[in-house]
Amino acid sequence: MEERENRIITAEEQPADDWQYSLRPRKLREYIGQDQVKENLSVYIQAALKRGEALDHVLLYGPPGLGKTTLAGIVANELGVNFRVTSGPAIERSGDLAALLTNLSERDVLFIDEIHRLSHSIEEVLYSAMEDFALDIVIGKGPSARSLRLDIAPFTLIGATTRAGALAAPLRDRFGVIERLEYYRPEALAEIVKRAADILNIQIDERGAAEIARRSRGTPRIANRLLKRVRDFAQVEGDGTVTAEAADTALSRLEVDQAGLDRTDRRMLDTMIKKFSGGPVGLETLAAAISEETDTIADVYEPFLLQLGFLMRTPRGRVVTRAGYEHLGIPWPGDDSGAPSLF
Repeated sequence: MEERENRIITAEEQPADDWQYSLRPRKLREYIGQDQVKENLSVYIQAALKRGEALDHVLLYGPPGLGKTTLAGIVANELGVNFRVTSGPAIERSGDLAALLTNLSERDVLFIDEIHRLSHSIEEVLYSAMEDFALDIVIGKGPSARSLRLDIAPFTLIGATTRAGALAAPLRDRFGVIERLEYYRPEALAEIVKRAADILNIQIDERGAAEIARRSRGTPRIANRLLKRVRDFAQVEGDGTVTAEAADTALSRLEVDQAGLDRTDRRMLDTMIKKFSGGPVGLETLAAAISEETDTIADVYEPFLLQLGFLMRTPRGRVVTRAGYEHLGIPWPGDDSGAPSLF
């Protein structure tokens, strides 16, 4: 677990990332990438402003680190309303949710991160709040218990989740706007790196930004984190300018390779090849072999390896592909069918 937390290429937010809040854009025109999502949200926001109504509830989902929280803040700024932030695990009782909702002014935005982690009882309270802008609260216990209905100001709920399938169907159906955020292309990430470098007063050239972007796993949070680490190497061991050569040297020292894999990713592929002949290998067997939890492998390590085509899931287990072998510089033992030979 400690190794996972120390991975510089993890997309999960870390305490050391607090400085990145200053890099977040405030308006849609400043937000780089996710063009389709931006265009749709711009239309919905303008329509809500023209009608003088609260924006429909919005659900943003996708992998961590792609800017869901940033986009929620931008929506509130574009609407010109207050922005209240909380998370699913932080709302433990229905009274916590009631306190949040009753303190909202008309058309305010309430942002709930990790909304899939709300308890079932909290979701039940949220249904009427989202649909009827009212709270049904039970006061007292036993025979003396009575239900009290409180009207609340029309508001916009923006939920963010990395696991849209984990949301209860009744909750998911109450969102009028559902948008998925995709991994960023290297060109868009390079623009994000250059913008962050300008704000942080870091000297960087085009090729340096492109090198960092190419190894950032399609995730702006990782790109900003790598930029800061590369800057340290450039200032101490170079002339302070982040060039392609300086970025390559720094990222190699950080054990982030040309494809964006770190030591943990390579160890997983290497273990599958050397101990299990490239697979197929079951998830629990693989977890025991590399001393990791099955959930960590499935949720943290596998997605990017699958996206690159270095790993393949089959009914019999995980298999390292030809591309995975070639990336590690190990001769491919299979045929041209896409899977290694079992003999």
